[in-house]
Amino acid sequence: MSIQLYALDGCPWCERVHDALADADVDYETIAVDPLHSDRNEVKRVSGQRGVPVLVDETRGVTMSESANILEYVEGSLR
Repeated sequence: MSIQLYALDGCPWCERVHDALADADVDYETIAVDPLHSDRNEVKRVSGQRGVPVLVDETRGVTMSESANILEYVEGSLR
């Protein structure tokens, strides 16, 4: 799958991104992250930081964090 969303279960910002991707009818894979910030090594490897959500769009070569930025990207580029 070319789009992955690194997300934490119960995270309200992650849920907003999930909803936006679903509304835009985008196929994506959710990668669940560890609740402990210090154990999010995979998130750090792909994005340079440990916060979520993080969206990776391999097709367009885009990796981004911050839910507001991701929502803008989904609305502008993936619809």
